[in-house]
Amino acid sequence: MTTNPPKNFGLIGAAGYVAPKHMKAIRDTGNRLLAALDPNDSVGVLDSFAQDVSFFTEFERFDRHAEKLRRLGDEYRLHYISVASPNYLHDAHCRFALRIRADAICEKPLVLNPWNVDALQEVEQETGRRIYNVLQLRLHPSIQRLKKLVEDAPDEKHFEVELSYVASRGPWYFQSWKGDVQKSGGVATNIGIHFFDALMWIFGPVQESSVHERDDKRMAGRLELETASVKWNLSVSRLDLPEEASGKSTWRSLKLNGEEFEFSDGFEDLHTAVYRDILGGGGFGLEEARPAIELVHRLR
Repeated sequence: MTTNPPKNFGLIGAAGYVAPKHMKAIRDTGNRLLAALDPNDSVGVLDSFAQDVSFFTEFERFDRHAEKLRRLGDEYRLHYISVASPNYLHDAHCRFALRIRADAICEKPLVLNPWNVDALQEVEQETGRRIYNVLQLRLHPSIQRLKKLVEDAPDEKHFEVELSYVASRGPWYFQSWKGDVQKSGGVATNIGIHFFDALMWIFGPVQESSVHERDDKRMAGRLELETASVKWNLSVSRLDLPEEASGKSTWRSLKLNGEEFEFSDGFEDLHTAVYRDILGGGGFGLEEARPAIELVHRLR
């Protein structure tokens, strides 16, 4: 039996919150992290996942290194670039990946504006490479069970859904790029987009949308989907944590026709599942990412 040789990865955004999930996914799928980039040099976590990673704090030097590897041949080039940089840079970093003949595995939101998806599709066509989006909730066992439940329901069945997600953040959040709506897209884009993607994946496309509360820390509104009416609340304020959170800093709640649908656990290895799916010939591309990007742009 033959096995495929390990793939070579580069990582952009190595000092970020989500970067270790990408490092773990690269390691756990039997592949190699060869190069990493971040303007912040607090990246000692790299040693927990890989040895001898070439690290850069300047994009120009990372670019030069990646180009050098490309010219050495397929055994040495970066086959994938994992993009975990600030949201507003995803577009440029995906373009970079394709330019050096790598595929991109990009965090959510893939881009901030729907027209950026069109532009990236053109680059895909020009280069023959692919851009994948990390839509990990689609691989969550509980979310998949919910999708099956909805698919097996009678055709005329319409669901009432309540989604509440509180990811409490301290003052640092609002001093970073995440607190700048021009860079992060705001609350609905930064913390809500993967839930909106999952809801549309399960209940169908958006028919109507509205926002009835919006400030720097929270957003709330309603969605009419093909088979569900959704009331949603998103917050990064600790003050919005319910008593049931019992001291936790994060609260996820999804009610289906008034009954709690449990999906609080099972998030630990979803990035690894996404990587396995991509490396196995699957993955979620630009068109799968588009509906949620269009929705959060409209809400914003």
